[in-house]
Amino acid sequence: MNSILLISWKEIKQRVFKRSYTLVLVLGPIFILTCFYLLVKAADEGKKNVHVLIADPGDILRGVISSKEDPNLRYSFVSDYLEIDEFSKGKPYQEFDALLEVNEKVLNNKKVFIFYRDYLSNRIQNSIRFTFERRIEEVLIDEFSDLTVDDFRQLKQPLNLDFRSITNPTNSNDGEAGWVGYFFGSIIILFTLFYGMSILRGVAREKANRVVEVMVSIVSPTQLMMGKIIGVGAAALLQLVVSLVLIVCGLYLFQEFLFSDFFLNQSLSGVQVSEGATELLQNEFQRVRNNDVIHLLYDRINLALMLPFFFLFFLVAYIFYGAFFSLIGAAMGSEGDGQVLILPLVLLLLFSLFAGYFMVLNPSSQFSSICQYIPFTAPMAVMVKLSMGYALGEGYLLWISFLILLLSAFVILAIAGKVFQSSLLSFGHRLSLKSLFRWRTRV
Repeated sequence: MNSILLISWKEIKQRVFKRSYTLVLVLGPIFILTCFYLLVKAADEGKKNVHVLIADPGDILRGVISSKEDPNLRYSFVSDYLEIDEFSKGKPYQEFDALLEVNEKVLNNKKVFIFYRDYLSNRIQNSIRFTFERRIEEVLIDEFSDLTVDDFRQLKQPLNLDFRSITNPTNSNDGEAGWVGYFFGSIIILFTLFYGMSILRGVAREKANRVVEVMVSIVSPTQLMMGKIIGVGAAALLQLVVSLVLIVCGLYLFQEFLFSDFFLNQSLSGVQVSEGATELLQNEFQRVRNNDVIHLLYDRINLALMLPFFFLFFLVAYIFYGAFFSLIGAAMGSEGDGQVLILPLVLLLLFSLFAGYFMVLNPSSQFSSICQYIPFTAPMAVMVKLSMGYALGEGYLLWISFLILLLSAFVILAIAGKVFQSSLLSFGHRLSLKSLFRWRTRV
């Protein structure tokens, strides 16, 4: 056991203390957070500092629109009708970005038009809608009811129609959520490919340099193989954990400082809201926080559930594939000889990416169900299905997938151990399936 730990520590030091490893450790999360930020901004394109002119000839709003000031949104009033051409070309109105027409029958027909010069951002559009609707409610309450505003909003419960499939009552199979699972699955596949190739190159290089002859005089070939798999895996896991911690911290900072206007608590700070109206206000505010990327990552995905299973499947998938890579590295007769078996293994990893993509688009297909039980595709398939949500009573399928992958990893590890032990000191041969089978059966 001490020999395995020493070899593992050697592999860790060779990778962790490299400058390239540190750069990837820092730049990787920065790149992902930058992409996320750009996606959020791309989903909220449009003019963000807006001056709205409200044409209210009937003085319905009484010169008041909102008690909360928005630094990116200003309102001005004019007590007269305005023609579109006059607003568009008239010199006095060029400072205004949009015209909101309040017709005299708005309390009955609830119909309002907003004309803009340049396209308004998604947040601005929804903020105007949200603010105007609440002001109309206040006018209605004042004119036609003796209730207070808070009492009225407690009574006013919007009808929420949620269409769901009878085969999926939890409404879990949502394509948007599936892409998050595909992202986690892709990380497993790509990390496994990158660090698996690192195992293969390390074994092949030591074998070509005859360093391995010295090492096997001190430790057994099986201990050497396990030490390399554990050491390289520990370096991969360290990079993964640090990267995810940095990403989670970055997302929290984004929420607090960059995207605070998409969240209820920050956006309504300073506004007095009664306790009874909080739930209703939360439902209404969903229309203001209407950015698909933010809604997906902050609301739809249960990261507390996803992350533990992500690490669990990453470890088992890495051992499963790592055994293959170490086997090929030990069996190579020359440095370029392993391409014969590397290509099929890489194709299997790429097929997992395709399988995950297909599952996102067709979550209920028979192919999607089968993929979660095949060891080569199970890590990707489970991440996609977990992000979409298992149907009620089907959670046990996740553990079946895990047990199949775990047993397969032990079987492949045992086979790889025998091939590794028999082929490590073989040189000048031509790698073939026949030679692998011979080494497998050699005692």
